[in-house]
Amino acid sequence: MKLFYKPGACSLASHIALRESGLDFTLQGVDLQKKRLENGEDYLQINPKGQVPALLLDDEILLTEGVAIMQYIADRVPDRQLLAPVGTIARYQTLEWLNYVATELHKGFTPLFRPDTPEDYKPIARAQLEKKLHYIDESLKEKQWLSGHRFTIADGYLFTVLRWAWAVKLDMTGYSNIEAWMKHVAARPSVAAALAAEGV
Repeated sequence: MKLFYKPGACSLASHIALRESGLDFTLQGVDLQKKRLENGEDYLQINPKGQVPALLLDDEILLTEGVAIMQYIADRVPDRQLLAPVGTIARYQTLEWLNYVATELHKGFTPLFRPDTPEDYKPIARAQLEKKLHYIDESLKEKQWLSGHRFTIADGYLFTVLRWAWAVKLDMTGYSNIEAWMKHVAARPSVAAALAAEGV
């Protein structure tokens, strides 16, 4: 398998999932502005969406969209318990978090990264994110992991997106549960290896 990624972007969550899985994979960096691979190849010929992550499977099928990719990886290695079995409440709690991170948090950061976002909208976007951060901080109170007693793909995704809070200089004082949880996740060998490989 080959993961197309940009260092520190949302593709980091899929990268972490791959490292957790123990499956064989390679990495291919993408310049998202130029839509080119490191060797100059046109990325749009591989992924017409022009976004990361994308996962090229060994049979040449391309999967896109991080949440789908992470679920695929987790389902390939059920013994790793990155996603609980079908029919269990633990699975749906993990999916609940995946959806929350994707729709409420991930998309909430987008205006703060885009150069064409009007300056007068940025404080509104920040205020909306702060409400989400408060909810997450409360949810992490006295918890090691988001859903259940094990690291899941939802933890990798939330970790990836929360890293952006410091990148856009959100005030993270007062979110002690988030701070402790981020350190806890960062200490996992798979996470440390993914961060090192991406140079972030």
